[in-house]
Amino acid sequence: MMESVQRIRYPSFDYSNIDPSSIPIIEVIVRSDSKPPTPFRIGNEEGWMVEWRGKKTGDDLLPIIDSVTTTATLPFLMRTRDGWYIEPDSIHAIARKLIAPTVVILIMSLLLHAIAPVISQNSILLQSYQIGPLDYPLLLLITFPIFVLPIIMRSFANYRDINNQNYYIQNPLDEPEIDLKIGNGNVTINSMKMPEGVIVEAARLQVGVAVPERASILKALDRDENEQPPPGMSTPLPERRIASVEEHGTGVGEAIPMPIAHSRVLILEPLRVCSRGELVNLNGGGSCTLQGPEERWPGSIYSSLIALHWELIVYVQRSGAKMQWVKPIIMQGPEEEINIEKLPLMSSRAEISEK
Repeated sequence: MMESVQRIRYPSFDYSNIDPSSIPIIEVIVRSDSKPPTPFRIGNEEGWMVEWRGKKTGDDLLPIIDSVTTTATLPFLMRTRDGWYIEPDSIHAIARKLIAPTVVILIMSLLLHAIAPVISQNSILLQSYQIGPLDYPLLLLITFPIFVLPIIMRSFANYRDINNQNYYIQNPLDEPEIDLKIGNGNVTINSMKMPEGVIVEAARLQVGVAVPERASILKALDRDENEQPPPGMSTPLPERRIASVEEHGTGVGEAIPMPIAHSRVLILEPLRVCSRGELVNLNGGGSCTLQGPEERWPGSIYSSLIALHWELIVYVQRSGAKMQWVKPIIMQGPEEEINIEKLPLMSSRAEISEK
């Protein structure tokens, strides 16, 4: 058995409101039949981080986890990050940006209405409008519809998302025929043939770290499943898998908007830890080379705690709906040790993750 050390402080769902240093770093010795990868470290001790290295003096007291170490994509990633996906409606992102200003407008209108008698006896702030037997402040009748506007927009966007998902279920697409050549941190598309009615727009190569396995986290922290979960995790959802972060108790039901009942999820869950290569326009067709991130990342490597995942994403349109075709890539890693100072993060919500 080969032993190596994994250290990880994975970002929680709402990581922007959490101080990373308040969450303990998970440190374990991983035992596996396979050789560990070239040592790498992404992030730093004060922030979110992922590290895989050899054993050092003093590591013998760390918890030991038996885990498969492989370059083959794990089954749960093949189920949730392979094939065709619907992009959430762009109205979701607009609605979310409007939430804060509309709440401020409503609070200000309530405040102005409360102090209106002190300001002026004839102010518009004191005017009311009668609906049935009751009088309602005119200012609130103006601001309240503004306040509920994001809710109406989200409902409309959810309706369109459900329609797009149902249309795909009723009219599924075949896999595209793509001739790929995987290079050193890049992928060359030699040829691409999409199903009829699909218009290719762009493509990119990206790499990220998937959510750690819940059982391994609890074992590393010496926690029982029936006890209070560690910081950054919720209790697991009792229903079937919706998205990987929800199964592991870190998505709290908000990673993807309005998924419908289907054999697999049709909206792509964001990789919370993700670094992207340049988006390449493919409107003209033909061959192209997709480069990975500017900083050199490790190759594909998977275990129960650290799963470093490369994938190709092709952005398309079909009948006016924006879609993505996602293909896991087995990327070879460099021979030299990798040290990236900051762990790159993306929004945990699919509807506001930037293209």
